[in-house]
Amino acid sequence: MSAPPIPSIDQREFRMGVGYDLHRLTAGKKLILGGIEIPFEKGLSGHSDADILLHAVTDALLGAASMGDIGEIFPSADDQWKDADSSIFLRHARELLEGYGWRIVNVDTVIVIERPKILPYRELICRNVAGILKIDREAVSVKAKSAEGIGPIGLGQAAEAHAVATISRVAGPKLM
Repeated sequence: MSAPPIPSIDQREFRMGVGYDLHRLTAGKKLILGGIEIPFEKGLSGHSDADILLHAVTDALLGAASMGDIGEIFPSADDQWKDADSSIFLRHARELLEGYGWRIVNVDTVIVIERPKILPYRELICRNVAGILKIDREAVSVKAKSAEGIGPIGLGQAAEAHAVATISRVAGPKLM
């Protein structure tokens, strides 16, 4: 007796991408995560607003569609991106994907930071990211972890973010 055929769930093409970013925490800077300013004595230092979460999500989306990375599209050597709001980068990535017939299915993220606690801001961050991506709030996950006092993150010198994004093809040309 042979096994029954596995039914096809969906004929669309699905892809996943991974994003990562890390920046130093510096006194006198604003701490912006997921486009939300979080009150804290230090902020992330970088060429733009250094929003590690939006940078990681942007890279995850671009990677899923094989469209390069944030540094290629928005190089830090270009002064027009100095102190730029990182939602510009994420919005542009979404528009690129849409133009090539991709739909964002979901985004799952992790912020690694010793302090401050992210939980009080998590829902606001999720709603903001979902709004930028024009997807349901339930399709965005933000988790936060500490480094348990280990390394630069644990010592409060830096923070990092990881993101995984799933996209599906709905129409348009195939990418290389």
